[in-house]
Amino acid sequence: MLMTKERPKAIRTMRGWAIHVLQESGAIHECEEHGWAKDRADPHARERALHLARQEPPDGLSPDEAVAELQDVLESIGDTCPECLP
Repeated sequence: MLMTKERPKAIRTMRGWAIHVLQESGAIHECEEHGWAKDRADPHARERALHLARQEPPDGLSPDEAVAELQDVLESIGDTCPECLP
């Protein structure tokens, strides 16, 4: 007998959602060596991310709350990897 289960969502937290949106828009990327998120400082990519957050907020969040979550995550990410040598 074949049983099917509803799959859990791939992104389980609002922070995870925000990081995904920022990566997809090109606003952040990972350090190739260590995996830390790094800010690209690209204003156009940030605008794309904010537009996506306003247009398609996750379930349970208003567009303003989604934008606020995105900005909180952006503020917590630097433009350098803390493990890479300067």
